[in-house]
Amino acid sequence: MIEVGLNHYLAVSSILFALGIYGVITRKNAVMVLMGVELILNAANINFVAFSRYSNFGINGQVYALFVIILAAAEAAIALAIVLNIYKTYANVNVDEINKLKE
Repeated sequence: MIEVGLNHYLAVSSILFALGIYGVITRKNAVMVLMGVELILNAANINFVAFSRYSNFGINGQVYALFVIILAAAEAAIALAIVLNIYKTYANVNVDEINKLKE
């Protein structure tokens, strides 16, 4: 039977982080960019909890992960409100085509 160790968690976290970076860089839709940011934050949460579990740091990893989850919820609410307002104004949420905000 294979025992799940710290390396397994780090591998999953690095895959999530890479997918999040890929989503942020390659997507033009603002909602997809936000989903990439959420993947990056979830990768950080996995690292916090895994290092907390496999080291002598106590419960600090879970506390940091809780703060990141709260921050991600606030970021998602504000960002979605901004995206909805942009869509209402310009009928488009593509990041490349929203350069009219400068004017």
